Amino acid sequence: MKLIILLSRVPYPTEKGDKLRAFHQIRTLAKNHEITLIALSDQKIHPKSIEILQEYCHKIHVFKLSKPGLLFNIIKVLFNGKPFQVGYFFRSGILKKIQKIVSDTNPDHIFCQLIRMAEYARLLPQQKTLDYQDVFSMGMKRRLSNSPLFMKPLYFWEYKRLLKYENFVFNNFNHKTIISEPDRELIPHEDKNQIVVIPNGVDSEYFKPRQSNKKYDVVFTGNMGYPPNVDAAEYLAKEIIPLLRQRIPLVSLLLAGANPHPKVKALAAENITVSGWVPDIRECYASSRVFIAPMRIGTGLQNKLLEAMSMQIPCITSPLANNALGATENKEILVGSATEEFAEHLYQLLTNLTLAHSIALNGQQYILKNYNWDSSTSALEKLFILK
Repeated sequence: MKLIILLSRVPYPTEKGDKLRAFHQIRTLAKNHEITLIALSDQKIHPKSIEILQEYCHKIHVFKLSKPGLLFNIIKVLFNGKPFQVGYFFRSGILKKIQKIVSDTNPDHIFCQLIRMAEYARLLPQQKTLDYQDVFSMGMKRRLSNSPLFMKPLYFWEYKRLLKYENFVFNNFNHKTIISEPDRELIPHEDKNQIVVIPNGVDSEYFKPRQSNKKYDVVFTGNMGYPPNVDAAEYLAKEIIPLLRQRIPLVSLLLAGANPHPKVKALAAENITVSGWVPDIRECYASSRVFIAPMRIGTGLQNKLLEAMSMQIPCITSPLANNALGATENKEILVGSATEEFAEHLYQLLTNLTLAHSIALNGQQYILKNYNWDSSTSALEKLFILK
């Protein structure tokens, strides 16, 4: 089958959730299909990205988003009713080029990741699938409560537009997918049950247990420029860790991940390390005793939890994140809702080695059983052959 895959970013390196999902889906789909990749880029492309992607893609087209075009589109969305998330990535000139590629390729199916790319695909005549992945409208709504007062009107405006657009594009696609059942329930369409849940997987051969010196007590990883991760990092460093230090004064924290926001950089202090980009994130997991993801905003499945649990690191998270993950509380993961509860869970895992080992082992087995790229992409593949 000839597939065209439309992405808002070049899917390498995989430091962001949408890029990681796309990369592994492409890698797996390439075993049975001919893939033409069309990706946008608003920044410098990693020097190895095209070389690595060529291993899986028959053809690759990358269109750069110019800064002047961005300014023009921001002005346009003020009047056309579309969300900024959509307007930021849309260019009429790129649309014409994509239409030409589709015409020349004559694909059997078009796979479009995220509503950001829907404008490029929704009116094409071919069979097509939209991967909502996350519910952008709810993510924006959750950011409202923690946003500065002067930003609240803008965020609310974007939330309402996203809500409308997620509903609007639903019927333009033959099939729809999403990352988890809780996210599917948030899609504002009466036929949302038609959306197929395609969870992420984890490369358990890559993210497997390894021996390493435990330099840190606690670790949190992720794209540290992404607002939900920035919020979680600040919450962890400013509220949870100080409370834990009343019982373990010298507890150490590692905040690891690309593109750290100035707010994250400012958290660096004695016994708090902000690493920035690391070439091998496995070292961050392996060198830490406990992983915590105290997510308060955002949507979707947290890849960081899949990776840490796959490496047999005992994990703690919030109900928001575990609703998508589906792990059993107090058996495969610990779940906290309040600052005191997070601090208590950290204390227990750092002082009770039997509990830590049990949570780590059960968590790893849960991930191995439920989160596999081959099986999740196989479910996606089945949609492509449906009419």
